[in-house]
Amino acid sequence: MVVTNQTSSEAQAAPAPPAARAVDLVKTYGMGDAVVHALDGINVEFERGRFTAVMGPSGSGKSTLMHCMAGLDTPTSGHTFIGDEEIGLLDDAGLTQMRRDRIGFVFQSFNLVPTLTAGENITLPADLAGAKIDREWFEFLVGQLAIGDRLSHRPSEMSGGQQQRVACARALIRRPDLIFADEPTGNLDSNSSTEMLTFLRRSVTEFGQSIVMVTHDARGAAFADRVVFLADGQVVGEVYSPSAETVLDQMKRLSG
Repeated sequence: MVVTNQTSSEAQAAPAPPAARAVDLVKTYGMGDAVVHALDGINVEFERGRFTAVMGPSGSGKSTLMHCMAGLDTPTSGHTFIGDEEIGLLDDAGLTQMRRDRIGFVFQSFNLVPTLTAGENITLPADLAGAKIDREWFEFLVGQLAIGDRLSHRPSEMSGGQQQRVACARALIRRPDLIFADEPTGNLDSNSSTEMLTFLRRSVTEFGQSIVMVTHDARGAAFADRVVFLADGQVVGEVYSPSAETVLDQMKRLSG
């Protein structure tokens, strides 16, 4: 028998797990003749340090996939992982901790707490965890997102673009493993959308962040490294280094 000893350098060279992955993921609603297969056996990986967009026709399962992979919804069957940790094996406390410590969220509706200032909304994840704020990182995010003059304002006193920039800073404040963005530019004008997408792009390129963004906007998807297409609860294609044109072509084929 031959025994091979693995050196420490070889062990270190082992590839890191993807930022997130789904294995045979199924989500159904209803029963009998009224059953709806929102996710129908999806297998997909989201690479670490990459920007992935998820697209598909209305009802294709985009948001359901994101919610299941983020631990916001429970799949009917199958497995979801953040890094190498399986979400389905976590109890309520473990799931809460994972969402708080390892995942950031950016939603279409901003989801800011209306009674808190912008600054308080940004630090909320750390405050809830009882964690110390990295002031240098906080100031960097605030500066990059150009919201330094809005930190004492409440959400009702800010524009939609400003609110979404605050939400983006909140998602990044604890440097999570992965950010899920659900239609983050859906309520923004074109200029604010471009600013937000440019910052998300930089978060990947410059900070090594991993981002999964659900979107219906081909122009927005072109900011990503990869686009995954869903239809009828299944992965039906993907495009690397997308342009708005290649994304639109694929969407036309799915709609046709």
